[in-house]
Amino acid sequence: MLKAQLVWGVLLAAVLLLASLYLLFLFLPAPVPDLVAQYFSPAELERARRYQQTVCLLGLAAFLTKAGLLWWLWWSGKGVALARLLLKFSCQRYYLALALFFGAIWLLLKLVEFPFTFGSSFVVQHRWGFSTQGLLSWWLDYLKGSSLDLLFSGVGTLLLFWSTARWPTGWWAAAGIFLAAWMVVEAMLWPVVVAPLFNRFEPVAHGPVKEMVVRLAANAGLEVDEVLVMDASRRTTKANAYFAGLGGTKRIVLYDTLIRDYPPEQIEAVVAHEIAHWARGHIVKSLMWGMAGSLALFAALYTVLRLTAPGEALRGGPYGPHILVVIWLFFHLVSFIVLPVQNALSRQMEREADRVALELTGNVPAMVQLHVDLARRNLQEVAPAPFVEWLTYSHPAPWRRIEAALKAR
Repeated sequence: MLKAQLVWGVLLAAVLLLASLYLLFLFLPAPVPDLVAQYFSPAELERARRYQQTVCLLGLAAFLTKAGLLWWLWWSGKGVALARLLLKFSCQRYYLALALFFGAIWLLLKLVEFPFTFGSSFVVQHRWGFSTQGLLSWWLDYLKGSSLDLLFSGVGTLLLFWSTARWPTGWWAAAGIFLAAWMVVEAMLWPVVVAPLFNRFEPVAHGPVKEMVVRLAANAGLEVDEVLVMDASRRTTKANAYFAGLGGTKRIVLYDTLIRDYPPEQIEAVVAHEIAHWARGHIVKSLMWGMAGSLALFAALYTVLRLTAPGEALRGGPYGPHILVVIWLFFHLVSFIVLPVQNALSRQMEREADRVALELTGNVPAMVQLHVDLARRNLQEVAPAPFVEWLTYSHPAPWRRIEAALKAR
């Protein structure tokens, strides 16, 4: 038990340390590189900083609130008591009790998270002039997203606990392999099954944009089948683009706000960046890293459970439903601790995509102006504190991308 307390103490201490430093550097004035003053006024920098502080603070509050609830459920014994009550209520029918327990904890977590989710994605976005979405539309999106989460996480939970009965000492390997396989399926199906539930996608019409995409793809030695425009303007004024899918579902998606509000040379820079992700195999690389990480994560979970609940981890048969609280708490804490590793890998790929995009277009001024305009219109913090960037940024800070483009000359 002493070892278990030590492990959980280290996890909790790591989370609290990272969260405390994050808050400190989020609100401390960060040094602004001289380069930034060439493109942004002090008022623009301050406005973006206040917006990002608001959004980040709500996100951190949601994370800590959920962690606190899970911690209380486990260490107070309330989770164990609820599991026993549901087993009794279900007449000891294990999987029924597990499903009820999962549903109860899932709903509790949704309830405590909801004020922060609503504040961040609706109230703040309206207050800062980004959201074009009405309350009813927001609720429909929220309910659709929550339903998908309930379905997939519920099925995953039942399979995980079934595997603890089927392979008492090797379930962690089976779970890691299953999650890795699911990542591949999700990457293939998300663009054609899930994304259309939330947005409408239409092929780019024949014209300058289509011709530009074909030309850039040919320069990269690729054949791009799907370039789609997404009706992002029904929800936001922000502009973006992304690359998604595997095999026959690969596609480049452009926000309609990007095509509507940005000049052709900047759209070309965006498309070149997404083609660079494609050319460099970044989705496949991300999947490989995710697969390796999932196996390591479940192996670590099994080790922690052997210390935390040895009676469950060492006996035959499925784990008691109350162990779900420990599993979710472990995943929740570790997901925050490994953020720097995940984001470092992502930033490296984004830097490479920027570099390849410049090789494809040869238009440094357009790339520089793109990063300036995106940062200005989307209220990105141009020069965040290095610790904040290290912990939470999946892309290099805008000033670093501008600097890299200028050096490419």
